[in-house]
Amino acid sequence: MNADEARDLGAAMKRWGIAGVVAPEDPATPDGEWRVYDSQDPQTRRDVTEDTLAALAQLEGTAPGSARRPGSGPTRGFVIPHGG
Repeated sequence: MNADEARDLGAAMKRWGIAGVVAPEDPATPDGEWRVYDSQDPQTRRDVTEDTLAALAQLEGTAPGSARRPGSGPTRGFVIPHGG
């Protein structure tokens, strides 16, 4: 997941009280892939991304990898009909 998706995932984890730290796989490359870890320390942390996504899927009723991101819902906007 990218940084924006990680931010959304972190918010969903907080909303549901799920423990974990969302951080880049490589701390020196924040523009790269992000994962969920059991601790902040890059030397001792364990990747718990799959478990976290599975827990959120049950809580929010979405499957990992579905088109709907965790925590997303209806959005406001305008529909402009084609004048033809």
